[in-house]
Amino acid sequence: MAFPVAGGYTQFSNGNFSPVIYSKKVQKAFRNSSVVEDITNTDYSGEIANFGDSVKIIKEPDITINSYARGTTLATQALTDADFTMVVNQANYFQFAIDDIEEAHSHVNFMDLATDRAGYKLRDAFDEEVLGKMAGWAGGSGSWARITALETGSTKSNSSAGNDELLAANKLDITDFGGSDLGGTSEVTSIPVAAGGGAGAITSPLAVMNRIARQMDQANVATDGRWIVVDPVFAEILMDEDAKLINRDWGGEGELRNGRMPGTIRGFRVYKSNNLPYLGTGPGTAASAGSETNFGVILAGHDSAVATAEQIAKTESFRSPDTFADVVRGMQLYGRKILRSEALFTANYNLA
Repeated sequence: MAFPVAGGYTQFSNGNFSPVIYSKKVQKAFRNSSVVEDITNTDYSGEIANFGDSVKIIKEPDITINSYARGTTLATQALTDADFTMVVNQANYFQFAIDDIEEAHSHVNFMDLATDRAGYKLRDAFDEEVLGKMAGWAGGSGSWARITALETGSTKSNSSAGNDELLAANKLDITDFGGSDLGGTSEVTSIPVAAGGGAGAITSPLAVMNRIARQMDQANVATDGRWIVVDPVFAEILMDEDAKLINRDWGGEGELRNGRMPGTIRGFRVYKSNNLPYLGTGPGTAASAGSETNFGVILAGHDSAVATAEQIAKTESFRSPDTFADVVRGMQLYGRKILRSEALFTANYNLA
């Protein structure tokens, strides 16, 4: 027999909490793999406690090298203590309630199930926002837009960077591979990508990675600690081109885990994520001359390029003041800061 429901009460509207003939096995939603904590500097996580906290990060002083001849009077350099600020200005929360009747008569532990899901969703939202910030985009799925204003209270780590804290030369588009900008909008034209490359500006995924690696070399970015985050479309083209990724899919050190694909390629750890920025219908919309309206963004960098600091600031359970139910809620605080603009690269691309 179904329990009566008060007007306007919509929780468990299908009545599936009632133990009639439903299986105790719950169908969980698929989890996207989180990658941000594996590709950023998390050394500052222990230094935050409240929303609005800021962390002053001291820049490594530059050293001047002078030539020397016998008898030269040595000049002592005064070291600088320049800094920049990471502000803890991001917060997400969840809150849900389990009615006493639902808890008493449920065939599964919805409290544990919902709490587990909430923890995952906090981490997924964190991943999406931070990957977007690192790539110079904001807004999230379905509403991505380029960052055009410097965040309030934030300071650039590199004075040559734009308001998105990225260097213009590190944003790759079709013109970096011999193609022409379509000129239809203010947005740059994406790189048409195909396995093995092709005619005109159609470029192979390995060629894109080679270009990023070369520019990292020229910027003296350390080879150890390089990574690249790609979406499933780019990953498919990459695997079509490089059989090593397929051959190392099984077991041991090269197994697929936590969003990371097996092994390294062109010196990069390769991660796959659904949380990267895209415009329009995304990179899966084919355009052999590139596109200004439908493309995806891939992101590459070094472990030292970005700092993140996050913590679950509060998780609590209490009795509802309005009904017979237990309420569970939690809040996550975090900040993120680009520390080395020269070590972050993006590429707009689409399927050729």
